[in-house]
Amino acid sequence: MAERETFGIDFPFQDSVFGDYLKMTETPEQEIKADLIHLLLTRKGSRYFLPDFGTSLYEYIFEPLDAPSFASIEAEIREQVIKYIPNLKLTNIEVTSALEAEELPGTIVADNDPRVYRVAGQGTKEHTAKVRLDYTINSDAFETRDFVIINI
Repeated sequence: MAERETFGIDFPFQDSVFGDYLKMTETPEQEIKADLIHLLLTRKGSRYFLPDFGTSLYEYIFEPLDAPSFASIEAEIREQVIKYIPNLKLTNIEVTSALEAEELPGTIVADNDPRVYRVAGQGTKEHTAKVRLDYTINSDAFETRDFVIINI
């Protein structure tokens, strides 16, 4: 039987169908995306020996949905991605109120889309902010584009 090549633990954590303890990423692009979601959804200060890892996105759950809050969210995401995932280039960060947010033309994002993440119990309330991150991953010869949506 051929060995599978894996790159790291997929996020969010899931059981493995191959006998590993957890589902593993199978491409570098999957690994970087998992790293991005892990970075964004980890509370800053919760990792031993890396107290600066993560973001403070959870602190914005009940904050006003206004331009200063959105600018703070965007600045924190950019700062953390530059620091912890240097091979990921954020091309666009769009923070909007979830009620007034509309998808970009030509993109349909279903509720069960694996690119959409919700903070448990809060991701569909009227006070929710929607953060859409468009990014590119530069490898040796290719460039991969994708996006992630996080409702906080």
